[in-house]
Amino acid sequence: MEQRIIFKHGKRKRAVARAALKPGKGIVTINNVELDSYEPKILQLKIKEPLILAGDIANQVDIQVNVYGGGITSQTVAVRLAIGKALAEYSPRLKKIFLDYDRQLIVADVRRKESAKPNRHGQARSKRQKSYR
Repeated sequence: MEQRIIFKHGKRKRAVARAALKPGKGIVTINNVELDSYEPKILQLKIKEPLILAGDIANQVDIQVNVYGGGITSQTVAVRLAIGKALAEYSPRLKKIFLDYDRQLIVADVRRKESAKPNRHGQARSKRQKSYR
């Protein structure tokens, strides 16, 4: 029997998560740390959302995620997106469930930090107020 491995990525701000999904026993690891050991707990629950929505399908696959860049919350959202995309490709019926629950499980948030402008001391938009009279 051929093992189908699905590779998906998720991005949020500067964080990038790469997920590999393969048939298994329902083990989820993030940077070689099991999901149950992931801290803080509130972010652990955010990552578990697509797994809870998937139900029995999540117990049939192993997911390994490598995440880097950004802050801890951005990394969490990137991991959540990568897992959601991988599960949706593994079982296409999950795509509608994910979209009905939260669109961010399938579609990335494209907002990024605006780059700093020259002669503005690191600010992106704010300009010095001018007074002509």
